[in-house]
Amino acid sequence: MVRFEQSAILVLSLLVSTAIAMAVEEASCRRAAPRIMFQQSDSEDLPFSDAESVLAPILINLGFHEFAMGVQGVSSAPTLLNTWSGPSTIFALTDSSIHSCPSCSIPRLFQEHTVSGLFSFLHLRSLAFGTKIETILPGRCITVTSDSNSTKIFIEGVEITHPDLFNNGFILVHGLDGFASQLSPFSCNVERFAPLSFPPPHPQPSDPPEVPPSFYTIRLMLSDAMLRLRISGFGILALAMRVKYADLVQLQNMTVFALDDATIFSGGHEYISNVRFHIVPNMLLMADDLSKLPVKTVLPTLAHGQTLEVTNSGGGSSPLRINYVRLKIPDAVHNLKIVVHSLFLPFPHLHPRVGGDWNNTAGPDVTELEGEMDPIPTDKTEIEDHHRL
Repeated sequence: MVRFEQSAILVLSLLVSTAIAMAVEEASCRRAAPRIMFQQSDSEDLPFSDAESVLAPILINLGFHEFAMGVQGVSSAPTLLNTWSGPSTIFALTDSSIHSCPSCSIPRLFQEHTVSGLFSFLHLRSLAFGTKIETILPGRCITVTSDSNSTKIFIEGVEITHPDLFNNGFILVHGLDGFASQLSPFSCNVERFAPLSFPPPHPQPSDPPEVPPSFYTIRLMLSDAMLRLRISGFGILALAMRVKYADLVQLQNMTVFALDDATIFSGGHEYISNVRFHIVPNMLLMADDLSKLPVKTVLPTLAHGQTLEVTNSGGGSSPLRINYVRLKIPDAVHNLKIVVHSLFLPFPHLHPRVGGDWNNTAGPDVTELEGEMDPIPTDKTEIEDHHRL
């Protein structure tokens, strides 16, 4: 009963923190460029490779015959949409635009003009001048610019002459007409960015401070992950990710180890105050990747001075264990930038914190769990879960 009351108090405090964070975030969004939010489709989600037979007819019917020829290269190319099943925006080049670049590869142009997420023309007009959006081709970003009053939008200097030509909630197509070219390997590098069409508009004294160009893919993936987590029984983690959104949005990608809501309420409440210790920043480690890690591999976490350690490799009949805890459901939720693995119980701390800092990152040490877990094994005895299953 005491533990249940403690869990309830922690959850209530997390809800209050979430409400405050949402209010602050909403206020900041009024001053900054808007965030890209995940938009659900009423149609069934399809992997992009399965949508190949649908995309080509759509583009052909819209008059982009040459550009439609690039669709066939998506399934065989190492693009992000091979694993993405969400909505996508295509900036389709007219036949005359493609003919202006005889040396350009059409499949390459298609990949460099397709992005994950729905970007309507109205949404594009609201973006900061010079915003970069990552395409489905790794390491390539398109740059969004506009004229002085944002009535015309340009993608890599090519004007969107036919906005919102097609939108079924899953695929959105804009028509571009102008000189086509392939993206530079430095297209995602803000420091090397140079406007292609128009200089930035002169700021007026009453204008709010300009927001520097940024990448929106991780924001889309965070919104997607939080939505999937809520409907998959990981509502507490979804709330925690929203509270820690400001930190998470700075990452390139992440691996998250999670407890589902039922496990948290049945004794895993220390996970709530220790989420950062369960997030590996800037590493996307799917189950197959984890199984290849050798014993003693150290993984960084968002908790300052704290790391995770592979205590048992995944080879053979023995399951993978990290900090002596094995995975409950590998790859429970995943997208292009985030993978969430379910655990039986929270990770114990194997090593003391650097400098003795226990603030903001810490749950109890493994020796302080009052019998809910076995001590760190010194032989072949290993932790299964708090039910001793």
